[in-house]
Amino acid sequence: MSHPHPELKAAPPLPDGGLRVIALGGLGEIGRNMTVFEYAGKLLIVDCGVLFPEETQPGVDVILPDFTSIRDRLDDIVAVVLTHGHEDHIGGVPYLLRERSDIPVVGSKLTLAFLEAKLKEHGIRPRTVRVRESDRRGFGPFDLEFVAVNHSIPDSLAVAIRTGAGMVLHTGDFKMDQFPLDDRITDLRAFARLGEEGVDLFLTDSTNAEVPGFTTSERELNPAIEQVMRTAPRRVIVSSFASHVHRIQQVLDAAHQHGRKVAFVGRSMVRNMGIARDLGYLKVPSGLVVSPKELEKLPDHKIALVCTGSQGEPMAALSRMANRDHMIRIGKGDTVLLASSLIPGNENAIYRVINGLTRWGAHVVHKGNAKVHVSGHASAGELVYCYNIVKPRNVMPVHGEWRHLRANGDLAVRTGVDADRVVIAEDGVVVDLVDGRASITGKVPAGNVYVDGMEVGGATEASLKDRLTLAEEGVVTVVAIVDADTGALAEAPDFLARGFVHDDATFEPVVPVIEKTLATAAEEGVGDARQLEQLLARAVANWAFRTHRRKPLIIPVIIDA
Repeated sequence: MSHPHPELKAAPPLPDGGLRVIALGGLGEIGRNMTVFEYAGKLLIVDCGVLFPEETQPGVDVILPDFTSIRDRLDDIVAVVLTHGHEDHIGGVPYLLRERSDIPVVGSKLTLAFLEAKLKEHGIRPRTVRVRESDRRGFGPFDLEFVAVNHSIPDSLAVAIRTGAGMVLHTGDFKMDQFPLDDRITDLRAFARLGEEGVDLFLTDSTNAEVPGFTTSERELNPAIEQVMRTAPRRVIVSSFASHVHRIQQVLDAAHQHGRKVAFVGRSMVRNMGIARDLGYLKVPSGLVVSPKELEKLPDHKIALVCTGSQGEPMAALSRMANRDHMIRIGKGDTVLLASSLIPGNENAIYRVINGLTRWGAHVVHKGNAKVHVSGHASAGELVYCYNIVKPRNVMPVHGEWRHLRANGDLAVRTGVDADRVVIAEDGVVVDLVDGRASITGKVPAGNVYVDGMEVGGATEASLKDRLTLAEEGVVTVVAIVDADTGALAEAPDFLARGFVHDDATFEPVVPVIEKTLATAAEEGVGDARQLEQLLARAVANWAFRTHRRKPLIIPVIIDA
């Protein structure tokens, strides 16, 4: 298997007739999926999503793919193809369209509806091209064919990209549920037909490559959901992703069956379910859904609420209920149903919410104690099936952390793909398909682009490091009034500390350190205020570490007397 090397240089020009593939997100992480294909001087983008920040990235709203490598070639982009409507595949589109607003955006009916609602909030009207499975469309030198795949959101597509350099099949996010709720199965006949024609490069979803066997069918969740609706003594509060139309359909059906009325809570849930209902993806029995106001008139055992917040996000409805900061007051006898996965890295936040809800007397049903969630991604057994059906010449695992990509590559090799033709790449690594062989040829910049409030790219790794220092070590501001002639302190320095354990006497021992630093600087003729501030900061930081084993952020302020 070819692995990326840190010493990769900038990629050479693409040979004539070659196809270049660069993932700008989604490799080595779960999120911000975005892949750029280059052929005959034109670019095709598949997906453009966001990544949600971890605890080490305080204050960041979302993380975008890095557009640096395509910024001076925006006019060469012939289309952006969206495989499905999840945030980690469409969330970055508004930021790309800010840079060139007329890029055609290609997707299925539901995907485009979710995207258009999102773009409306950004004040952008996109040029959209609606496609469905089995459609074939040309965009510049790329001939695209769309294939139905099953995932945890309706209307998902894989895309076959035919070029003069060969055919690429990109699965998008997919699984092979044989009994999906909408009866729209992953089209393995199309995969087989494309395999017969010859798939030169297979980009395949790695999220569950480490999980043996097959992903459970969504239908197997019905009994557990139905049981909650039947046996819960009071209200049922269901939390799910705001895009998981099938799961919410199951909840509506079970509520209806047991005589409960349903209300949607949370802006994204109300918006998305409204769209899904209008387009016919969500079938709502008449009179079932009522407004939260109307619920107040009903007895508790006739109530079900559907809200977002399954990932423990601080502002989402569920964690606000746990913190007693929501109009819905959780109480004894309420049942909370978490119909969702745990995103890696969010487990602590979710268990905090579960504990908070339990404390108020709720019974919490989650995937740890009941069959209320299945993954949206193919497990190893399904991936192996696909390799055997498609028989690809080259494989590039996508959508996953390192361990997932490696596991997926190993599966490909076990089905007979030559190990030299399995390419394990990272964000920014350039993979060229030339004369039927895929190989790594270089890299382009692909850093994290942080969205912080209204600011895109303003927060940097350095500023996040400062935020973590502030969070963990505190801050000490030192105000020194210095005699301009002698370079000595004109009066005792002032110390303002926040988050650094101290009392008034704490900083007395550092005063001589400051005096010594200023004296040395004066001897060496250092008079520039900025240089003095740097010397002072270093001296105080060293003292803080030596005496208190802390590394606070030091802000020196020198004032000439």
